[in-house]
Amino acid sequence: RSVEKTYMYIETERLIIRSTEQSDAKAYIDMASDGSLDEDIFCGCSREYEEWIPGWIQENIGLDKEDDPMKESIAYTIVEKESGLAVGSVGCSYYEDEKQVGLVYFVGAEYRGKGYASEAARAYAKYFLEHYEIPLLVVHIRNANKASCKTAENAGFTLVDTRMYQDYGDEIEKLYNFYEMRR
Repeated sequence: RSVEKTYMYIETERLIIRSTEQSDAKAYIDMASDGSLDEDIFCGCSREYEEWIPGWIQENIGLDKEDDPMKESIAYTIVEKESGLAVGSVGCSYYEDEKQVGLVYFVGAEYRGKGYASEAARAYAKYFLEHYEIPLLVVHIRNANKASCKTAENAGFTLVDTRMYQDYGDEIEKLYNFYEMRR
């Protein structure tokens, strides 16, 4: 890529997926406070959301500009078109242990059950596979998280394995489903 990326923007039927901004802090703090960030995304983080979320956003803005999914993680904000509200996040994270890039997503509790996570995951996966020279995007989801497994399947990911795995934030190995999408 010869041009430095400055802003990411994807539009779907009901959503806008865009680069995260400092103005999203309140929405992320609200979603963290409703428990939406506890499940998989920010495992092990302090519950002092007001203290660390602005720094996380600032770090994410830098990672977004670097545009290197093999480095760490890049998170984008999911905005509901109709209301203009930030309702979740979608992006990618580098799995150091497996040397693969994985899809990550969450939607705030009050916006679940509307298909937003699947819509955002599908759109971001398409963007990822077209934008980067990486032919595979994976998703690791705890087997017990049936809603998130359904989201991955609805977004077009294929289940390729179910096995014990210790993800970031897990104290012990747990049963995980492994999904993938290829270019």
